[in-house]
Amino acid sequence: MKRRNFLTTSAGVAAGATVLSSPVGAAVSAQRKKRLALVGTGIRGTGFWGKRVVENYSDIVEFVGLCDINPGRLQFALDYMNVDCPVFTDFEKMMNETKPEMVIVTTVDATHHKFIIKAMEMGADVLTEKPMTTDEDKSQAILDAEKRTGQKCTVGFNYRYGTLFTAIKEQLAKKPVGEITSVDFHWYLNTYHGASYFRRWHGERDKGGTLLVHKATHHFDLLNWFIDSDPVEVTAYGDLEHYGINNKFRGVNCRNCAYTDKCDYYWDITKDQHSMNLYVKNEKYDGYIRDNCLWREDIDIFDKMSAQIKYANNVVVNYSLTTYSPYEGWRIAFNGRDGRIESWEDIPWRQQEKINQAELHAAEMNQNAPGEVRYDEIFKMHNFDRDFEMIKVEAARGGHGGGDSRLQDKIFRDPDMADPYKHSAGTRDGAMSCLIGVAARKSINEKRPVKIEELTSIKPHPTRGA
Repeated sequence: MKRRNFLTTSAGVAAGATVLSSPVGAAVSAQRKKRLALVGTGIRGTGFWGKRVVENYSDIVEFVGLCDINPGRLQFALDYMNVDCPVFTDFEKMMNETKPEMVIVTTVDATHHKFIIKAMEMGADVLTEKPMTTDEDKSQAILDAEKRTGQKCTVGFNYRYGTLFTAIKEQLAKKPVGEITSVDFHWYLNTYHGASYFRRWHGERDKGGTLLVHKATHHFDLLNWFIDSDPVEVTAYGDLEHYGINNKFRGVNCRNCAYTDKCDYYWDITKDQHSMNLYVKNEKYDGYIRDNCLWREDIDIFDKMSAQIKYANNVVVNYSLTTYSPYEGWRIAFNGRDGRIESWEDIPWRQQEKINQAELHAAEMNQNAPGEVRYDEIFKMHNFDRDFEMIKVEAARGGHGGGDSRLQDKIFRDPDMADPYKHSAGTRDGAMSCLIGVAARKSINEKRPVKIEELTSIKPHPTRGA
């Protein structure tokens, strides 16, 4: 078998630069600034949708109000984001007094729908963090409210905008291996990143809907976008076998634990000054503990998950999510009638380097550092050709593969920029990705296949454009 290596500067990279560019003209800075309000001042709200927006888009947007149930975090948000605006613990009061044009929702997942719907009813567009919501009834309520009010709700799916994912989408659009018939998609969370979900409120399903909704909504959205079709049926399996009750000892939290010397997952939050300032100093207001014990009995989500998803165009997907892998990464393969396309990221033996997993995740989430330039790969091979192509895509570490900047440029800098690959995600996209997770959760609970059409009024179509 011969191997051909070539560097692509005209595929995913060029597409990312051309399709998602955001030139700024003199007229833009002269416009009146768009009025933003933020509800939910946790780490995602104050960082990605707060400080980062202030630093990069203050010439065209301004925060006119911040809202949270925790007054301590509100004060932290003002200082950290470097804004001077009113703060509120009452959402409707903020809406009435500040009259925002757009509300950014970054609260606990299970409460997204309340603020999305109320904001639209009070005349504002909405930008919500993923997942859009956590169950089928809330999804339907959001869809109905958007139709009823005429306002727009955007879902912040930044993975779509990543350089490698854009390059994969471009390759699929060319149909180099014929019609896609099945997909294998596996995501690995390491023992640093994966464990963090079980320390936080995400470990309780009434708040995050399980990781099949909170985390996997990213992955299901990518699948819907790549396959360009709607899911119709989901069969899933899952269990809690590692975290939660599955340990012989447990403490109050990591700061107050007698077993730190024997717990491989011990995390010293006192060495993380940002978390200390944002969370620990403000525990007294709402009781939220950021360094909760991974073995606490309140954890009731799955820590191993797999799902088989059938699409309206007859594509079948095999998906899995691992929450305690020794490394962090993912791999995907598209099986076509005429061949196969594969890609991966951060698989250690592929990169032939030792990876410090804590530093890897910190670098991935870093919104400020430009990141080290490196190359990702897309493998392409035809069924009866012993030769294959290894497409190298230039990428940058940091900010979800470069997707964060492109997503925010599209939302704030140039909403009307060309978007031939349909990176932008609305409520239907948010619902469909969420509903795969909801169907998977229901399938596990009820031990049966679940049809997407059971859940909301959305009728799945063979092509998303329909």
